[in-house]
Amino acid sequence: MKKNIKNLKFPLKGKYVAMMAPSFVVDFSYPSIILQLRKLGFEKVVELTFGAKMVNREYHKLLENSNNLAISSVCPGVVETIKTKFPSYKNNLILVDSPMIAMAKICKETYPGYKIVFISPCNFKKIEAKNSKIVDYVIDYKELKELFLRYKINTKKEKVYFDKFYNDYTKIYPLAGGLSKTAHLRGVIKKNEIKIMDGIGEVFKFFKKPDKKIKFLDINFCVGGCIGGPCINSKESLQARKKKVLDYLRFSHEEDIPNTRLGLIEKAKDINFNIKKF
Repeated sequence: MKKNIKNLKFPLKGKYVAMMAPSFVVDFSYPSIILQLRKLGFEKVVELTFGAKMVNREYHKLLENSNNLAISSVCPGVVETIKTKFPSYKNNLILVDSPMIAMAKICKETYPGYKIVFISPCNFKKIEAKNSKIVDYVIDYKELKELFLRYKINTKKEKVYFDKFYNDYTKIYPLAGGLSKTAHLRGVIKKNEIKIMDGIGEVFKFFKKPDKKIKFLDINFCVGGCIGGPCINSKESLQARKKKVLDYLRFSHEEDIPNTRLGLIEKAKDINFNIKKF
């Protein structure tokens, strides 16, 4: 396929931006990962966290005006499962871009002429990226590790930063319940009307015997959320992986970033993050 890693020649020549899912800290060290990607030829390296923030804003608006069951659609594995196994619930999926697609739109607007390369912890996200019209290439964490080994990409510890778009609180997005915990839903929907599920087995159980009082399903296909993705290299426990994400969040609160918080909403105010159908 055109978007396969085999169609990329490293070190890259030309304008490329790497988009990192915030689960990267499970497998790679920050900020070394930024230097490593730049040595592979990426001119820009961004996180998906600002895209997640913009997705959250859309969820907030939709849930505020929803009276029916709403199902999160940020996980493409969940979307595909509902479409194929529970089609009667397809219309309950929230018609908003995933953080990956949202961030790709933002990058295309901010960095015109750049090719977008998504770095993924998950096979479903790879399929979503390959099927999209906006993400140009996709590399998973296992493939990225192999690239670093093949090209002997090592770095000393230096103080570097992602390009623009910092957003601290959505760094917990890869954890189960990360969406509902960061979408500022207090006052929009009651806590006991939200159900967080991680692992597709839990999804099957719910839809076979749905709880009528639930108004919002925050679902991840993988147990643990994206930190349990099949393309992750780590053999650590889910608890240890979760700790890495939370430690990264705490560190980001203390990090002194020059020209910080450039992920301003104004940068994306004219971008449409809603979709017509699944």
